[in-house]
Amino acid sequence: MRRTVPALLLLAPLAAAAQPGPTTTLDEIVVTATRRPEPRSSIAGTVQVIDEDAIRRSTAQSMTDLLAEQGAGFFSEWTPGQTSINIRGGTSDGQGRDFRSQVLVLLNGRRAGTANLSKLSPADVERIEIIRGPASVVYGSQAIGGVINLILRDGRTSPGGQVEASGGSFGLVEGRARYGLQVPGFDSYIGLSGGQRDSYRVGGGTRLPNTQWSRQGVTGALGADLGAAGRLGLTLRTDGIYDVGFRGSSWSLGNREDRSNASADLVLDGGTADGRLRWNLQGYLIRDDDEFRWLSPVVRSAAGLPTPGTSRDFNFRRLDIVGTRLQPVVRLWAGAEALVGLDIERSWLRSTRDRTNLPGGATGQVPPQDNNQTDSNLGLYIELSQRLLDDRLTLRTGVRQTWGNTAFDPTPNLPLQRNREVGYDATTWSAGATFRATERLVLRVNAATGFRAPTATELAADFTALGGGRVFGNPNLRPETNEQFELGAGWYGNGWRADMALFQNTIEDRIVTRLRPGATNTSDWSNNPGAVRVRGLELPLEADLARLLGWAEWRWRAFANGSWNFEMADRGAPATANIRYVERMYRYQTALGSTLGQQDWDVTLLGILRGPMYYNTEENLLIPQAEPSRKFVHRKGSFWVWNLRGSVALLPEKVPGLRAFGAVNNLFDKNYHPIFIATESLPYNSDGRFSNGGRGNSAPGREFIGGLRFTF
Repeated sequence: MRRTVPALLLLAPLAAAAQPGPTTTLDEIVVTATRRPEPRSSIAGTVQVIDEDAIRRSTAQSMTDLLAEQGAGFFSEWTPGQTSINIRGGTSDGQGRDFRSQVLVLLNGRRAGTANLSKLSPADVERIEIIRGPASVVYGSQAIGGVINLILRDGRTSPGGQVEASGGSFGLVEGRARYGLQVPGFDSYIGLSGGQRDSYRVGGGTRLPNTQWSRQGVTGALGADLGAAGRLGLTLRTDGIYDVGFRGSSWSLGNREDRSNASADLVLDGGTADGRLRWNLQGYLIRDDDEFRWLSPVVRSAAGLPTPGTSRDFNFRRLDIVGTRLQPVVRLWAGAEALVGLDIERSWLRSTRDRTNLPGGATGQVPPQDNNQTDSNLGLYIELSQRLLDDRLTLRTGVRQTWGNTAFDPTPNLPLQRNREVGYDATTWSAGATFRATERLVLRVNAATGFRAPTATELAADFTALGGGRVFGNPNLRPETNEQFELGAGWYGNGWRADMALFQNTIEDRIVTRLRPGATNTSDWSNNPGAVRVRGLELPLEADLARLLGWAEWRWRAFANGSWNFEMADRGAPATANIRYVERMYRYQTALGSTLGQQDWDVTLLGILRGPMYYNTEENLLIPQAEPSRKFVHRKGSFWVWNLRGSVALLPEKVPGLRAFGAVNNLFDKNYHPIFIATESLPYNSDGRFSNGGRGNSAPGREFIGGLRFTF
């Protein structure tokens, strides 16, 4: 495969990333916001849709890459296998901990079990729906900043087959194959994917060691028509990224990670013949694994000096989840529906850790990165909708009550641990309306609340010891909560769609650690009394320009998705902070693209503007050359990254399904990183005393990709 890459790359300047898709759908049916199919224009909140055509055009190698191309939010991209997210001020944990995230990631409408999108590939994903803002009435804990729902393919949505192989820069090799079958009363689907890439070269620079990865995944789905009972569907999926280099903030050349996610879904979906009652019953099993094979030969001491660390530090984390969701929808009277929901879920988190210290380093074993815990929760909710004025006005309101219990279970190397169970409860609500003022203009308004339940570690009555430090739990913690207000408008034309959303999102009671007064190296979990408030404006646009211009033989589509957070206030920032802005969040950002082509070829140009971001980095930077102190909050400036893609039919008359595709990512070879301050470039602003082999982190430089795709 690698020998064919140079020939395929010759197609890249001509190419586009995929075969042309159908005419742009401007008011498509979405399911995530209300858990039932409805036109996007009738939803009171903002919903972003990444459709099948956009996914097919992309050469993204992870969900992180794909969502960043579409301007979905802030993505930290710590490593090829580790990402944190920020949507409207709600953020996920940097290590991808599902149970600490304020952004909920779903697969087919239920928890994915991970908030780390980099471990999930775009293979077998048909479309993605993103809710901006809280959605806790329907989805419960964690849906503070938003919800990202990855909707998988099955035999109904993806009949027929496709085989794809590609290769490119940095030793990239990828392959995908899928086949869907649909016959009366039955459907099936199978998808296989895999790939690998060596360490990459940075923009305008040299090779960056320990940035390699490999992927593999399998998706299978079966569906059967049960007559009056509805359709029964089973989906099995495993996906993961392995042998991933993790340089991190200490620029280590020895760290490796394996991260995988597996799940099984069983769904019964149906309704009565008159449409008065519909039902959806979903049961699921999830297993999410993270294995960290780390070492840190040099670490920073409490005095700020280099000291011997570890030659081995292996940490394994496993999250198992079992759950069920029952959601009947009842038509009450003309134009009125009630969605009633019952969610039951139980999860188990188990971790182990084994480390070997270098001579002179810290002695003894320490607890894992995460304490063991068992969680149970029950949610009851109802959402009412009423259509009025010949369906021009839609009113919605909903409320949810969640009860939970979390247990702090025996954890390795925590000899002073006191096991404890703590209960919690949370009430969330939503209300909104949409009004079709004209045939082209839809106005909307909504308000909603969300929450994140505290974890056992945060509630635990005794401490976790990590490198000698103590962090005590707090059984009196309140759940993190938020409240959002939004005004929006959508304009729908003949071949174009524009949207605007003005929002305010306030996040309160954030669970943080605070140093204990008068104690050394001892902290307590507590609710931060200072709120985060984000006010912003979002403006997505999309248009079928060929349709607007009457170019019958051409296909020309364009989109832009931009946002401006004009207020990013962190009222709970430390008193010593030099900037009181929300960290790891763009001040503004834009993704824009244009695809031009005809039946047998097309070309796509995509630009991604990553706006200013604020960050108190964990890196060891030179003082005072790079920062005045370790507590300094940096402002990382804005920059553009441009990608070029394309495809061409090779034998349109003889083999109509065969296409060659190619891409040039980071077209102008920009040296950048979305989050780290010390990039791999001279002069270094990293402190070499704390280096574990490297001196900075940068994203991949200019990358060429080429391949073949056969659809049948």
